[in-house]
Amino acid sequence: MKVFVALASLLVVAAASPFEGRITQGELAEPGQFPYQVGLSLHIKDKRAWCGGSLISNRHIITAAHCTDSADGVDVTIGTNDIKDPERQVIYVSKANIKVHEKWIAALIKNDIAIITLPAPIRFNKYIQPVALPKKSNTYSSYDGQEGFASGWGKISDKETSVTDLLRFIEAPIMGNSACSRYYGGNVGKNQICIRTKGTHKSTCNGDSGGPLVVHDLKEGPVLVGLTSFGTSIGCESGFPGVFTRITSFLDWIEKNSGISY
Repeated sequence: MKVFVALASLLVVAAASPFEGRITQGELAEPGQFPYQVGLSLHIKDKRAWCGGSLISNRHIITAAHCTDSADGVDVTIGTNDIKDPERQVIYVSKANIKVHEKWIAALIKNDIAIITLPAPIRFNKYIQPVALPKKSNTYSSYDGQEGFASGWGKISDKETSVTDLLRFIEAPIMGNSACSRYYGGNVGKNQICIRTKGTHKSTCNGDSGGPLVVHDLKEGPVLVGLTSFGTSIGCESGFPGVFTRITSFLDWIEKNSGISY
């Protein structure tokens, strides 16, 4: 039986999940190429888990609910591609400043979205910049056929046992939900968005959860359209689509909890 897995990577995994996520066979990112990308080292009791996230303002990070729902706090790494860089900037955020979607359903990986509020505004530079959200006028855009860019520090192959130190990314076409859902027994809904990976061995993988899926707009630049959510337990290189939380489905919720609107 094929099982699905959420894509957080337990530096020590806290709990088994029916779903999984990471960047396999990706390319190394250039410094400043993904200035909105953040790394999240989550405190879960006496264990740690690793996820990604995206800056959407100088105080707000958007990530996956399955990364944060059990977290007692999180160390946020910003402004670097190397998560072991001794000069990296790390900000601790307490549980009180983590907002998980009220209708998050862990067993079904539904409403897989959360917002982290930093304790103070951060300063932007060429390595630290927010990513644009879709405009509310684009709420009904499917993005089918557009090229999506996913990034993260997740496992770089199915043979690896831990996340990588250096940020990587893949480029893959966004596919329709009906085709994507056939891979997962109908478990892909309107609030999710998928990328096609068949025949490429490239996908999101363990440790990429909560990280960004963006499309490039001629006026806006990178626009955040998805958050890495889940894949298949048979392997990140299996050719199954990568599944993301669809940002356009949660614009009102994001505005309510961050004040950010486009």
